[in-house]
Amino acid sequence: MTARVLIVGGGWAGLAAAVRACERGLEVTLLEAARAWGGRARALERASGTDLPPAPPLALDNGQHILIGAYTQTLGLMQRLGVDLSTHLHAMPLDLRFADGSGLATPSWALRWPAPLDTLAAMAGARGWSWRDRAALLAAAAGWRRRGFACAPSASVAGLCASLPPRVWHDLIEPLCVAALNTPAQQASGQVFLTVLRDALLGAGHAPWRASQLLLPRTCLGDLLPLPAVRWLKQRGAQLHLGQRATGLERSTDGRWRVHSARAVYEAENLILACPAAAAARLLRGLPEAPADWIEPAAALAHTAIGTVYVAGWLRTPWPSSHPMLALRSSGPDSPAQFAFRRDWLQTPPAAAVATAQTSGSRHPAHGDQAHQTQAGRAPRVSEQSEWAELALVASACTTDKAALQAAVLAQARAALGLHGEQVRQTVIEKRATFACTPALQRPAAAIAPGLWAAGDYIDGPYPATLEGAVRSGLEAAEHCTTTA
Repeated sequence: MTARVLIVGGGWAGLAAAVRACERGLEVTLLEAARAWGGRARALERASGTDLPPAPPLALDNGQHILIGAYTQTLGLMQRLGVDLSTHLHAMPLDLRFADGSGLATPSWALRWPAPLDTLAAMAGARGWSWRDRAALLAAAAGWRRRGFACAPSASVAGLCASLPPRVWHDLIEPLCVAALNTPAQQASGQVFLTVLRDALLGAGHAPWRASQLLLPRTCLGDLLPLPAVRWLKQRGAQLHLGQRATGLERSTDGRWRVHSARAVYEAENLILACPAAAAARLLRGLPEAPADWIEPAAALAHTAIGTVYVAGWLRTPWPSSHPMLALRSSGPDSPAQFAFRRDWLQTPPAAAVATAQTSGSRHPAHGDQAHQTQAGRAPRVSEQSEWAELALVASACTTDKAALQAAVLAQARAALGLHGEQVRQTVIEKRATFACTPALQRPAAAIAPGLWAAGDYIDGPYPATLEGAVRSGLEAAEHCTTTA
């Protein structure tokens, strides 16, 4: 008889586990409490009732995500599911510059240099920095590498970088830390930060990309992995159930695991809890011998939010970059956003962009040119100095409510980008976006009991809460089930 695996949770970890279990010949049943696949990285319905100039609707997600070339397991899984990575992702070199042109970016003449020479060139040529600033960062990076990118478990990012000049701290370390760990640098784990730097700067990327390259979704998150995974699983006979919240867990006398929902009871030899940590802990508390050593660290995890303001409007001056992403100067609740994205550039199909370029006399920066482009179907420009833009403004480690976040981010965009005449499409705050990645954090293990595993970006490991961490944990949990079977 074919061994069975039951997976609770249809986010990226659960879907990755289901695909790997199918690849290994197991019979898969997947339960998801929500009405859509993808968990905290999913597409949203577009808000209605706007009176903006006519344009094709752009997909909205529950937050703007960035992948990098170092996400080898995630990108490899997407390819196995039939996703054309070059169509679905816009690749750009490491570029963390602000609207005034200052900041760190890999220069064009170093793009083909082997790692870490390309990144060293970016550090040495950071615009707006003094030679003291550049030398201090290069010296710190060399020291981190000499020490094997390791530090005391109790060290914070702020403590790790205390000797760096203020310009380096504000322009690079602080925004990079909050973007990667979704935790303020004063509270963030220095060791996890160093691990991210090591793998992004020195690790191997998923060909043809370097590990440090930024990969921006051209489509909604559902099209990257959740929907292709669901199609792939259905074709192979997996049983997939939406709207089935697990309400109880037990183990039968013959050792099989049973999961109860409001409508059915599911049973399998192996069980993977790929739901949020709090939901997994709730299910485990119902067992006669509840695993306290797993439940306690899972229940103790604190969480941090990510806010995204989707807005359309006019820019008084042209977008100051050839890439669809800009860094924003962030300093607390009054200016909480760290990055801005041109969604109209990212989600314009290449063929449409070429057609528009031919009729408008400009070409799309996201396809390799410095010029700028209006989108077909938009209202005419207010003036030669104005440009219509669809933006996503992202505030990691968000601590305010939706109204306060929206007001502060819009004010920030007006000052930094010259945004005016704007209309908010939607403001999203994912309140439990990630766990707070603090120093010496005790995270739950993947193994819970014989035949029972956990998967998710919060599982014990070297990385913060990322899509890659979720996918890796799902793949590994399925491999454990294969071994058991």
